[in-house]
Amino acid sequence: MEAGALRDRIDTAASKLLRPVLVSFEFFPPGDAEMERTLWESIQRLAPLAPRFVSVTYGADGSTRERTHNTVTRILRETALTPAPHLTCIGAPREEILDIARGYWDAGVRHIVALRGDAPPGQPYAPHPEGFAYAADLGRGLKTVGEFDISV
Repeated sequence: MEAGALRDRIDTAASKLLRPVLVSFEFFPPGDAEMERTLWESIQRLAPLAPRFVSVTYGADGSTRERTHNTVTRILRETALTPAPHLTCIGAPREEILDIARGYWDAGVRHIVALRGDAPPGQPYAPHPEGFAYAADLGRGLKTVGEFDISV
């Protein structure tokens, strides 16, 4: 379905509601050149729908940290969309996580999706001994860095 037709369908349904519908889209950081091309084509097709924000996922234990950062900063530089990187508590001490948040703040990112994160497969969840235990704790920590708009 073309973006214009989809936008018209959303507009028609939303006009029946008492208040506007705000949507967001979630993207995965691309792992190769072909995935990156597909991601940017998707961003261009979805941008006219004016999402409230677009989130970019973050792998367990920071496995996609650099790719997430690169995708988020490119969205910020090259589009009018509001990027919101995922940031998780799993596998990292507080200061490391807050350093990542400071990097986002310095790059101009003002929205973060704060998540506890998933334990490695087959293991029960256990917070890092020097880390944030839950997303709510991470959210409070993020407020020490800057006035982020935080989704949890």
